[in-house]
Amino acid sequence: MIPDISNALDWLKYNPNIFKNISRGIERETLRINENGFMPKTDHPYSMGSALTHKWITTDFAEILLEFVTPKSNELNYSLSFLKDLHKFTYQKIKKELLWPFSLPYFIHPNSSVKIAKYGESNLGKIKTLYRKGLKNRYGDYMNIISGVHYNFSLPINFWKKWKNIKNVKNGKDIISAEYLKLIRNYHKFGWIIPYLFGASPAVYPSFIKNKNSDIKFKKSKNGLLYLPWSTSLRLSSIGYQNDSKKKLKINFNCLQKYTNSLRKATNTISEKFKKIGLKDNLGNLKQINTNLLQMENEFYTHIRPKQKIKNDEFLSDALEKRGIKYLEIRSLDLNPFSPIGIDKKQILFLDLFLIWCVLADAPKMNYSELEFYNKNWKIIALEGRKPNQKININNKYEKETLINISSKIFKNLYKIAEYLDQNSKNESYRKICKEFEMNFKHPELTYSSKILSEILKNGIKRTGLNLAKKYKKKFIKEKMNILNNKILCKESTFSHQKQKTIEKQDNLSFNEYLKKYNSC
Repeated sequence: MIPDISNALDWLKYNPNIFKNISRGIERETLRINENGFMPKTDHPYSMGSALTHKWITTDFAEILLEFVTPKSNELNYSLSFLKDLHKFTYQKIKKELLWPFSLPYFIHPNSSVKIAKYGESNLGKIKTLYRKGLKNRYGDYMNIISGVHYNFSLPINFWKKWKNIKNVKNGKDIISAEYLKLIRNYHKFGWIIPYLFGASPAVYPSFIKNKNSDIKFKKSKNGLLYLPWSTSLRLSSIGYQNDSKKKLKINFNCLQKYTNSLRKATNTISEKFKKIGLKDNLGNLKQINTNLLQMENEFYTHIRPKQKIKNDEFLSDALEKRGIKYLEIRSLDLNPFSPIGIDKKQILFLDLFLIWCVLADAPKMNYSELEFYNKNWKIIALEGRKPNQKININNKYEKETLINISSKIFKNLYKIAEYLDQNSKNESYRKICKEFEMNFKHPELTYSSKILSEILKNGIKRTGLNLAKKYKKKFIKEKMNILNNKILCKESTFSHQKQKTIEKQDNLSFNEYLKKYNSC
């Protein structure tokens, strides 16, 4: 099951500096909450800027669901400091509100409704809001306010030049894209290691799954919490962020052209399920962009996605076809409740190591049924990954192996990669995190999910979450910014409002005409 990368390691031995300029970006989602822990009725604070056009601070599904976006950088400490500064600025603007430190909104008032994010009166803003109305009608409020961290990762051109003898990105885009797709296949096959180590959503508040048809047999704590004793990430389970477009379209990651064609097909194929929702309500208000399997390409949810920078109004599928895969978006990270920014340096260093291993290792093409076979391991890890002597599938459904055995083989390779990377940087950062995280397989109680479950079973989820939220707010209110400052951030907020107004003034189509044109593409 574990690919042999001995030749790649021999090659890496003589090219240890090729990963020096890994490019990274971080997108952290988080819910604003009241001091009592419930969802506030407030809109996205005006003083923070326009959610439509701000470069670094926006909203996701709801007015209360913030998203912080760091610019692309090959300096990890810069990215982390930038993200911290965005949090410091936000805490100044949200007044008495807090930022919920967990991925799942564990406690929800039974009568509360989620206010969908608003983006102004431009056609662009309106279609973004309508898209979210569609998400609400398709999947419900609560699934759409699940928070996570997206890690954007791209390998340096120096790597591609030596690994595949590519002279420049433009001419080598097809080869680079094929290599990134290979990485993605390996991630689907072995990426369950990420929720095992970093999953932090082993429990859920009952109201969160009130209207869900789930066959998961939860245990109930004394304070009414539903949990699974060996779970790592319910966020990645059937009660989490899911849609069934992959099953209907059988999307795989063998060929970029076929992948982009599948995305287009999904946005142009009517779903009988979503057709029943209808396009408009009894008052004539739009309920979704269309009744297709995907309203937009962004609605395709998966653990990892190929990405390319979007220019003007083009679709992602077109951008990928024209310019190839530029970077990967890793979407399987729960919020780290032990970090004030939802992720820490050790996690990113491990992600770097693991993703490098995924690109160095061979990955035969997989049809959809094979892809689904390996995705079953993700489900096992999400629900009972810390179970003693847990086994997962390898090669075929009749052959299984323990997590400890599989992980030890993977870590043997990761240690070698770490050794070469540390030689180049003249420290032992990568080897240290290898040693630390391998211990988590021998001692599951060291994982984030085990630690947070112990805490919330002891003190309750509300108390634990609020204590962490207040602790982090107090920390950031006291600290000074390192990369940014109030002048820069206030200037960006002002500019973002001006930019939104400019976009609104430039519209020359009615929204109905704009929507019709969008759906005809």
